[in-house]
Amino acid sequence: MSDTLPSTESAAAADASSPEDVLAAARKRPKPGERREQILQALASMLEQPGAERITTAALAARLSVSEAALYRHFASKAQMFEGLIDFIEHTVFSLVQQIIGRDVPDAANARSAQEAAREAARVVALLLQFGERNPGMVRVMVGDALVFEHERLQQRMSQFFDRIESTLRQSLRRVTAQSGTPTVDAQVAASVLTSFALGRLQRYARSGFRRLPTEHLEASLGLLL
Repeated sequence: MSDTLPSTESAAAADASSPEDVLAAARKRPKPGERREQILQALASMLEQPGAERITTAALAARLSVSEAALYRHFASKAQMFEGLIDFIEHTVFSLVQQIIGRDVPDAANARSAQEAAREAARVVALLLQFGERNPGMVRVMVGDALVFEHERLQQRMSQFFDRIESTLRQSLRRVTAQSGTPTVDAQVAASVLTSFALGRLQRYARSGFRRLPTEHLEASLGLLL
């Protein structure tokens, strides 16, 4: 997309166009914020290609048929583009997790049985893996493969994401381990195992070229772990 004014010849051509053609051309110019979303969608799409190497801003710009300068009008750096993807991952996953664990009804949460708490933890893990299965490009960000040569803070954010998943599982699993001799420790161990399982499934999905689905035999696997 060019940001320069049209030449006299192109202006004359526009005058000769029908009103429908003029409106169609106007609709091609992205609305405010739309170009930013297009950039993130293109980046996620490029990450979905099995075996994709490090994505450069030049390749991303070519994918969108814009200049690299056009990218930097919306993002100060490529790291900010990846942060946009991480924002999407965090917001989507934890919004859905919130619906599962029902933090807004603490009394109801405390009243749940151990069996219900185990199902709640299983649903959180299933949600995470289903999100990854439906968004393969995001999986490469989640497991860090796409961030190897990027800013260290991106890796730290994804580490914090999985720490938060583990903390959520630990809260649920405390009700499962309440009758054990060491309920807090047992819940911590169980949450760590479930988080490692989920991360391992996502890594396998990415490194198999998105062939080995993370939800493969999921119910049976969770049955063994819980």
